[in-house]
Amino acid sequence: MSEKFDVTVIGGGPAGYVCAIRASQLGLKTACIESRETLGGTCLNIGCIPSKSLLNLSEYFHKAQNFSKIGIETGDIKLNLPKMMKNKDKAVTILTKGVEFLLKKNKVNYIKGKGSLLGDNKVSIRTKDNQTKTIESKNIIISTGSEAAELPGVKFDEKKILSSTGALSMSEVPKKMIIIGGGYIGLEMGSVWSRLGSEVHVIEYLDHITPGLDKEISNEFMKILKKQKINFHLNTEVKKVLKTENGVTIETNDAQNNKNVFNGDVVLVSVGRKPYTESLNLEKVRIACDEKGRIKVNNKFQTNVKNIYAIGDVINGPMLAHKAEEEGIAVAELIAGQAGHVNYDLIPGVIYTSPEVAYVGKNEEELKKNNINYKVGKFPFMANSRAKAIDQPEGFVKILADYKTDKVLGVHIIGPHAGEMIAEMSVAMEFGASSEDIARTCHAHPTFSEAIKEAALSVDKRQIHS
Repeated sequence: MSEKFDVTVIGGGPAGYVCAIRASQLGLKTACIESRETLGGTCLNIGCIPSKSLLNLSEYFHKAQNFSKIGIETGDIKLNLPKMMKNKDKAVTILTKGVEFLLKKNKVNYIKGKGSLLGDNKVSIRTKDNQTKTIESKNIIISTGSEAAELPGVKFDEKKILSSTGALSMSEVPKKMIIIGGGYIGLEMGSVWSRLGSEVHVIEYLDHITPGLDKEISNEFMKILKKQKINFHLNTEVKKVLKTENGVTIETNDAQNNKNVFNGDVVLVSVGRKPYTESLNLEKVRIACDEKGRIKVNNKFQTNVKNIYAIGDVINGPMLAHKAEEEGIAVAELIAGQAGHVNYDLIPGVIYTSPEVAYVGKNEEELKKNNINYKVGKFPFMANSRAKAIDQPEGFVKILADYKTDKVLGVHIIGPHAGEMIAEMSVAMEFGASSEDIARTCHAHPTFSEAIKEAALSVDKRQIHS
């Protein structure tokens, strides 16, 4: 006789394990199925956590090479890449074990194996040793995440043609690295390997990097990255990717239809991600998907099959771990009869380069498109005392507020610790704050956050320090 559950979550990434924990906290007998050897999904195992570790370690290396400029004399600075990778792996291991502990602590049944749908209340689980078992569940939640998208006819081998997974585990620094795609992942990985000594070239189809980012921020971002010796080739279409004996060759056309060839040791294909629904058996229970392969859900995360839900990267919306976590909590609470909540207008985004880029709410292009009258306040980190004191003066804070009501509509930051700073504005906007509210809130001195206060003052042209 198969074991019965109130909630079964297929996928143990940020959406899945958070959902399972919250469901169990609410008194529901819960199972979490994960096909990987470790929990945490793409983010923890091969995504945001290892990439942030390498971003941090590569930044240390870069700074150490320039210590003499600030009066710190050292001997020769040498890179020990294997040790750096070991440090990265250690962080991942500690955190994955931590997630497993949390499931145990919250009495979630953790099942290792690949889950697939047998019906609207049955899940089949195939283990690593090819054994199969079936469980029954009143509610089933799909949270299987996403995978790196390939270019047509270009297969990842993770040696010469890399996804983000391969870019996080190279055994040596490539002399020349080509990146296809000027989005968040490509730029973060480009920053890592550029700091470690690689010549990095970014090929982008559009006329700007970071699609969807506020254009003014995007332009400033590219200027800064260029100063860091990252090379950009915009308005450039990739026509062919070929493996050679010594590396890779990329054939391209630019906006004037000029043909160009790029040769490198490796190429990172970073053109987005796609929902991972392989082997779920969606067609068996007739679960509807859209043209991009995303599972269709209503505002309660229900699929067209009433007791089967979907959350995270497999549904529409930004493919961000924190967005997925919010959905995990919301769907668990909805199933338990509570009021789950996700405010999709206020999902912050962060690019963890140096300097960082962070944003929440609307950008200028979106406001113009929707004919919303707005005011702009800006403040440069060049005029921020903390930023100047530690020699990190690049970037600025930008606040967009409604012209009539003064309500903050969007905040965009490029500068030191932007990822941490954006939290203040996410909270403020959740509670409907005006720029005046921010301007009249005392900020500690000297801190980076004073730039937010000054930008808020700048909305009405009364900043003090610029």
